[in-house]
Amino acid sequence: MKLSPQRLRSNSVMPWFASSRMASLVLAFACAAIACASHAAEGDKPFEPVVGQAGRDVVWVPTPEALVEKMLDVAKVTPQDFVMDLGSGDGRNIIAAAKRGANAVGVEYNPDMVELSRRNAEKAGVAGKAQFIQGDMYVADISKASVLALFLLPENMNKLVDKFLALKPGSRIVSNHFSASGWEADESGRLEGDCGSWCSWLLFIVPAQAAGRWRLQKGELELEQKFQMLTGTYTVDGVATAIEKGRLLGEQITFTIGGNEYKGKVSADAMVGAGDENDFSGDIKFGGHHGVCSWMNCWVRISAGVSRSSRRRPWRQR
Repeated sequence: MKLSPQRLRSNSVMPWFASSRMASLVLAFACAAIACASHAAEGDKPFEPVVGQAGRDVVWVPTPEALVEKMLDVAKVTPQDFVMDLGSGDGRNIIAAAKRGANAVGVEYNPDMVELSRRNAEKAGVAGKAQFIQGDMYVADISKASVLALFLLPENMNKLVDKFLALKPGSRIVSNHFSASGWEADESGRLEGDCGSWCSWLLFIVPAQAAGRWRLQKGELELEQKFQMLTGTYTVDGVATAIEKGRLLGEQITFTIGGNEYKGKVSADAMVGAGDENDFSGDIKFGGHHGVCSWMNCWVRISAGVSRSSRRRPWRQR
């Protein structure tokens, strides 16, 4: 039977179409409600990091808790220290330092990790000493840090090396596994036992800047410096002798000339001897009793050199 247009409009086709659209809308709203409820449930759940999750420059891999404690041990962290961590993750280095009484600050780019760190500090009862800042570790002010506790890749540390070397001489940098290129650790080791992966530690003592020319009443010392390692010559009456075993440990300097070892302390413009068993006689007297420097008993800097480790590298701007 052929249906007329009038009958088509007046009978069951339109009601069916209308009810079908209504059912679709109801289904859509129902699905949206379920999705919203699911999203709300996820939003109520605290953020939990996943090992290997992507970060700005590296994936997140936490330092084992046992190694965290060992790193702070070798850095000799005390309540007088100001400890920092760059790329602080879940905050474990900073929280552990705060538990030892130190004031500590972590810089972390991921805001979820920052909030997690703050919650962890609250749970540990050290929120008053452990602070966390959301920001870029490459531009963070680290100038007041006496200890850096880090787990960064070499390429990250290379970008930060000039800031590391600008820290006060004697500041300690303790790292999980990695170092800046060419910087030999002053101490290193591996934590045995139930540590798991990433169990090696390295300790670096920020060296004073000793590169340059130093003059005594008799003779002149010229030093080149690569991180804490020193090479150079001592010249008397036009005769140059190479120094050997030159090394800095913070402000403390040692080197050998002609088989004699000399020890002292480097300051901005003077290099003073230990003043007791390290007072030497002969052509070179590297002394300075009780740190008192005069023309006769200490080296005086007459020009500063440039440490090869601190020359600016052409890092690409981020």
